[in-house]
Amino acid sequence: MKKRVVIALGGNAILQRGQKGTYEEQMENVRKTAKQIADIILDNEYEVVITHGNGPQVGAILLQQDAGEHMYGIPAQPMDVCGAMSQGQIGYMIQQALVNELRKRGINKPVATVITQTIVDKNDSAFQNPSKPVGPFYDEETAKKLAKEKGWVVIEDAGRGWRRVVPSPDPKGHVEAPIIQDLVKKGFIVIASGGGGIPVIEENGEFKGVEAVIDKDLAGEKLAEEVNADILMILTDVNGAAINYGKPNEQWLREVKVDELKKYYEEGHFKKGSMGPKVLAAIRFVEWGGERAIIAALDKAVEALEGKTGTQVVK
Repeated sequence: MKKRVVIALGGNAILQRGQKGTYEEQMENVRKTAKQIADIILDNEYEVVITHGNGPQVGAILLQQDAGEHMYGIPAQPMDVCGAMSQGQIGYMIQQALVNELRKRGINKPVATVITQTIVDKNDSAFQNPSKPVGPFYDEETAKKLAKEKGWVVIEDAGRGWRRVVPSPDPKGHVEAPIIQDLVKKGFIVIASGGGGIPVIEENGEFKGVEAVIDKDLAGEKLAEEVNADILMILTDVNGAAINYGKPNEQWLREVKVDELKKYYEEGHFKKGSMGPKVLAAIRFVEWGGERAIIAALDKAVEALEGKTGTQVVK
């Protein structure tokens, strides 16, 4: 019986460090990523569900909204709408590249992107403490003017200028989970929860978009639970997690029991904005009942799934 794996693609699957972000650059990266995913489908006979980041893409969309508003008077769209735009953009690229790659290998398998809303708790403490910088840099005067006009929270960001900050609440689940589950059961390769999903809260029985950013790995872990995955594989630009990272006693983790990893996490070994959420997602998945979670480099995806490399988190 085939095992089901949720693959969480890092930003390097779509845009490499130092690139401008042209369509051609991004599509070339996605084609390389599609080859890795096709190898998994072909050689290892896994059922695959895909999720991905959207940081640079939604950042570019926000800049375009800002420029359009100031230069041409085109009303800027809110962040949740920009997130939906990025899901469509990246989903289109991945599904096209993956279908083409599978066809080359004689596999005729449908691939579908689901525009996904992620439910968050309106009482999440993150809404009282916005911390995630988004969008362009401003000078202090402009930033404070925008904060007053638009109700934004702005901060000085590491000497580089002023930026807007938004909440990063914890994901509780996906509105479209039943649709995703049905597509997976019918044999579709599904791309879902892109960029952590579009954050929504529920009020008086209705869903409503909010301006926030959800960590894509934590949302990907929720997705893995919802599709009853056996394995959660988080692909990034380093080949696993390390304790004492960057110090003389640095130690890369190969196979690690979930209780041991949890202890390292609580000791503060993993940076909040980078490896921390990946490790937390791995812990949550294995504690939920997943067979194992993997943190590995994108170009070592097949070997990592075989247990030969990366950080393997087990019960």
